[in-house]
Amino acid sequence: MLGADAAGIAAAAQILRAGGLVAFPTETVFGLGADATSNEAVAKIYAAKGRPSFNPLIAHVPDRAAAEKQGLFSAQAAKLAEAFWPGPLTLVLPLAPTATVCDLARAGLDSVALRVPSHPVARRLLAAAGLPLAAPSANPSGRVSAVTAAHVREDFDGRIDAIIDGAVAVGLESTIISCLGEKPALLRPGGVPRAAIEAVLGEKLAEAESGAAIRAPGMLAAHYAPRARLRLNAKRLEPGEAGLDFGAHFPAATNALDLSPKGDLVEAAAHLFGYLRQLDAHYSAIAVAPIPEEGLGEAINDRLRRAAVR
Repeated sequence: MLGADAAGIAAAAQILRAGGLVAFPTETVFGLGADATSNEAVAKIYAAKGRPSFNPLIAHVPDRAAAEKQGLFSAQAAKLAEAFWPGPLTLVLPLAPTATVCDLARAGLDSVALRVPSHPVARRLLAAAGLPLAAPSANPSGRVSAVTAAHVREDFDGRIDAIIDGAVAVGLESTIISCLGEKPALLRPGGVPRAAIEAVLGEKLAEAESGAAIRAPGMLAAHYAPRARLRLNAKRLEPGEAGLDFGAHFPAATNALDLSPKGDLVEAAAHLFGYLRQLDAHYSAIAVAPIPEEGLGEAINDRLRRAAVR
């Protein structure tokens, strides 16, 4: 475990430049980072996560200028970058002629997924490494995302080179917007709500086409899945079930965790993966209380639906 001080950041940057794997906190969840310009380094991510090779990775860069070396910005993409970077928004853009993000990180596509994180540790690491970093969530593929260094150590102890300690804020992955067509399309709901994006664009987002090529992380039907069986929109707890509550919907019980007793969707997003992990460690069935399909609730429900796929 490395500290988030200058010495820890310098050590992590050296590991990354040498082709190693480093888990680090971002404002969304912990990322499992590698040199995004190296097929060999990126292959270590796929191997560590057991990730399907057709699911591309997000490349994290320090600023807009660095992003423009990797992807081609339309006027709409530029608006979104201006409004939400640094922050939990990923843009999928046509590949620029000057791009250095490797084929494997892009899953062979002619597009690239880019994000400028706002977390101070992530930003210092990017500056120290001097590289775009491929950094999917630091969890085995399809499993619940890590929101603490302890989660990462539990999943990857001895299988990656280092973990930088730290805390996340949003607790939910980035929103992913495709800027490949005439109209920006929502590929994955996340830390920036749809309404905020549409307000900046001045128009509604398009929806990803059913059956279209996977352009970004998080688009597989079965994703973020705990080992326990999930029952969504549950009105009550059935015998043998644990509860993932929202807004004190279930009666008080020792086998239930409430994402937000006061019904706050931001608080619920921050607790989602941590609480799922806690319940998954002790129960084989989890009943999930109804969560409003609005604001961050859209992203929370998206994760839960994917987690429930068997």
